[in-house]
Amino acid sequence: MTSDAQDTIFALSSAPGRAGIAVIRISGAKAHSLEKLIKGSLPGAGKAELRTVFDCLTNERIDLALIIVFTAPKSYTGENIVEIQCHGSRAVVDAILGLLTRVEGFRPAERGEFTRRAVENGCIDLTQAEAIADLIDAETDAQRRQALRQHEGALGDFYEKLRGRLIKAAAWLEASIDFPDEEIPEGAVDGAKTELTAIHNAISGHLKDGRRGEILREGLHVAVIGAPNAGKSSLVNALAQREVAIVNDAPGTTRDVIDVRLDLKGFPVILSDTAGLREAQDAAEEEGIRRAKTRAANADIRLLVVDGVEPFMAETPGPEIVVFTKADLARKQGSGLWVSAKTGEGLDILINLLAERASEGLSGDNPPLTRIRHRHALEEAVLALSNALELDQKNPEIVAEEVRRALRALGRITGRVDLDELLDIVFQDFCIGK
Repeated sequence: MTSDAQDTIFALSSAPGRAGIAVIRISGAKAHSLEKLIKGSLPGAGKAELRTVFDCLTNERIDLALIIVFTAPKSYTGENIVEIQCHGSRAVVDAILGLLTRVEGFRPAERGEFTRRAVENGCIDLTQAEAIADLIDAETDAQRRQALRQHEGALGDFYEKLRGRLIKAAAWLEASIDFPDEEIPEGAVDGAKTELTAIHNAISGHLKDGRRGEILREGLHVAVIGAPNAGKSSLVNALAQREVAIVNDAPGTTRDVIDVRLDLKGFPVILSDTAGLREAQDAAEEEGIRRAKTRAANADIRLLVVDGVEPFMAETPGPEIVVFTKADLARKQGSGLWVSAKTGEGLDILINLLAERASEGLSGDNPPLTRIRHRHALEEAVLALSNALELDQKNPEIVAEEVRRALRALGRITGRVDLDELLDIVFQDFCIGK
């Protein structure tokens, strides 16, 4: 992302397309310079007033809009901001955006640039910026709650407290190197090393979370596997409450993996309907079976579907949940979870079971890490602290360097170091207007 902090940027911040209201956001030093467009002064800071928007070249009235003014630093980006809430037709929005392109010093915002400026101006940290994207993308209540908690600073505060403790420990280690002739308080260096051990253990424990935050953010992956004609596709359609997979009596109908996203009791679940597991009849089916086994091996949960009328346990990579189908036709011999895609019998039990599995481990005192970026940085910090603790005390300079490496790794999570490079990565998937 290439941007100039001196530019005043603008973009449509609401969703594109026909709507009752559209929101156009302007941010930058010249954001309040809109007198020609409204033929008068802007409302006072924090106030919202109706104004007519004019084409300053033709004097044509464009729309009657609500204008809201925010003054730096008390704004989303930390800069002067104006929001224009106009009627949400494409014609009105395009006309106003066209007017703004003609204002000197104004330019269209790049992807994620408003939030990027909020980070650069210290209004939020990187974990909060990522939470904004997660809030926008949230499809379930559980995702919304996790993103909101992170946006409120829970995750960033957790990392900054660890970082603060590490800085204090590092200070005594550095002091013992830089000022060897000075009187260092008794036990200070040993106390610092004890603290390093405690921080190492805290980060290691945080990493052993079963990927709960990442799973909730991305969805629990459930691979539906079993023999041909066991009722896998019918079960997936019944859970999705719509036809997403082809159902046919002919074995081997499903050749590729079909994914469907579901909201089960507020938790995101991705069901993967896969090819029936048997001896392949042709090259296409063989590829489908290979993909099915790969998806099953990489899934969070494997759901083995067994034909309740003609039971056959296909060879699968470690099924975790076994479901017997066609409960409306079978004699239901033996214990197990029985369902019927036709009558709906047992589906509520299966849904509750999947939702329970999706919610496992979500509670805890510490907020869950939600991105691979966080995990990689934490793993680097743990490795650096391990090295520091294992090194011979005769090499204090190397010990201190490993501690500084751990500090840099923690700082990258919230954006304390290497900010430009990190921002390019974090905001590459943001939408325009945020």
